Amino acid sequence: MQIGGVDIYVNHPVLHLGATDWVPLSLALDAAPAASCDTHVAVRVRPQRGLIKVRLFTPPDDPQGQRPNPEFTTVFDGPLLLSDGRIAIGDVEQQTRFVHRVGDRGQFDVRVAVNTPGPDTSAIDIVIVGPRK
Repeated sequence: MQIGGVDIYVNHPVLHLGATDWVPLSLALDAAPAASCDTHVAVRVRPQRGLIKVRLFTPPDDPQGQRPNPEFTTVFDGPLLLSDGRIAIGDVEQQTRFVHRVGDRGQFDVRVAVNTPGPDTSAIDIVIVGPRK
């Protein structure tokens, strides 16, 4: 079920998602389509050529509800520590930021999928699978 979404214009080819805390300086993409640490994921995106569509999902309760695009490629599937139970999505210049509460603070299993991995990414689906036990 879709619980949120945002269209973001980016000047830099990197979009961050994860905890509302500062992104660690050590999180570097290098040549990969995505990189992660314990609190954030950096995703390579297409800069300055239109909006980047980001959709936020939880596992579907309603079989008729909106779902992540099954044709997207998963670039991250693992735990993220969300210290206040909120996930933040924004550009590296911190011009645009979207924050959504997904539960209590703690570690969440998260899956990030993109329409085209690498410098042509223009759509991202994020699935918050649930709190890690």
